[in-house]
Amino acid sequence: MNTIDRTSRLAVEYTLSWSSGTMTHLERYFAEPVSVWRDVLPDGLSAALLGQGEGARAEVAVPADRFHAPRDERRVVRVRPAQFQGRDRAGRPLLPRVGRYYPQGLLHGVGGVYSQSTSPCRFLGPEGDNLVFDLNHPLAGRDLHLRAEVLRVHPPHKERGGRCEDWLDQISAGGPGMQAPPADGDVDVLHPAGFRRDDDRPDHLVSEQPRLVQHLDSTCRAEIEHQYGRLIAPGAEVLDLMGSWTSHLPQELPLGGLTVLGLNNEELRANPRATAAVIHDLNREPVLPFADGSFDAVLCTASMEYLLDPRQAAREIGRVLRPGGVAALSFSNRWFPPKAVRLWADLHEFERLGLAAALLAGAGCFDGITTLSRRGAPRPPDDPHWQLPFSDPLYLVWARKNGIGQ
Repeated sequence: MNTIDRTSRLAVEYTLSWSSGTMTHLERYFAEPVSVWRDVLPDGLSAALLGQGEGARAEVAVPADRFHAPRDERRVVRVRPAQFQGRDRAGRPLLPRVGRYYPQGLLHGVGGVYSQSTSPCRFLGPEGDNLVFDLNHPLAGRDLHLRAEVLRVHPPHKERGGRCEDWLDQISAGGPGMQAPPADGDVDVLHPAGFRRDDDRPDHLVSEQPRLVQHLDSTCRAEIEHQYGRLIAPGAEVLDLMGSWTSHLPQELPLGGLTVLGLNNEELRANPRATAAVIHDLNREPVLPFADGSFDAVLCTASMEYLLDPRQAAREIGRVLRPGGVAALSFSNRWFPPKAVRLWADLHEFERLGLAAALLAGAGCFDGITTLSRRGAPRPPDDPHWQLPFSDPLYLVWARKNGIGQ
């Protein structure tokens, strides 16, 4: 076994954890190679790994005042409406919605902001004749906790320079923090206009032909399977909503039953773990055809972007769950655009995570809402999209129905 020293290069799974109100958030990031000698890690993390080997773990706290982008109230700016120059997909002037994030480059005439900037800023709302935007990093002002797990230790080799990676900066870049609602309000994300679709044909017509294909790469699917196996108790009665020929469940997980609800009978019959198949169109009839408290777990995998009334769907998930049962909504950044609601394409990937969390919170019957992102893993060699460097990211929200013992 190779021992970690100052010359080591590592494969590391980082987990950045933080909270917002009653929600917990986990950002997982695969990093390889990590140079112990060259790269920047938070104080204490490298020292805690030295002398250990594969499987080593180390954790450090990152208080808000030690984050590389601490909160600065001077970065809350007020602009005239004409200075926000965004366009929607149809080319019409973009109306900013409270709590949503937009690229900073849409703000014109703001000091230090350039038109090419894709860094996010949050619209806080109107103030008199002005619009107020928060340019702070989405994680600014949060107390963070970073854990590193060493997956591999590569043999030492002589370093001759190269890029110096700040791993906390890398893990926190690209959207973490955007899933949390503002501290003093909600996000205007459920406007009816966002739940229209480019293809308005009934869903059952589009699903007449079976599609026995995988929509996510094998690494992402394996992570979904791992997470579902961790969340679902052995012997559980499970409902797979908007399901198909695979439910992404560990083969070794014993189930009391698996009901798969979808639109194509051939796909459902091909699901090897299904004990019951139900043809049901949630967009035509949003009430699930099951009694209250019928299931221990309800899953929705890579499908919530097609729901026309996701609030009703979240309430129905809560209704058919038993107390203590788990709801899990997962997705990635691949979908079928014509049938997805328009809002989905407008949202940042981490805002979609926030939407899923808000739906469970709005159902009024869930505790322990948790979001998880996993990014950075290399694209598996068996995936046809070889030109993409990274595996499909995973975004997952889960919570448990309250009421145990009541």
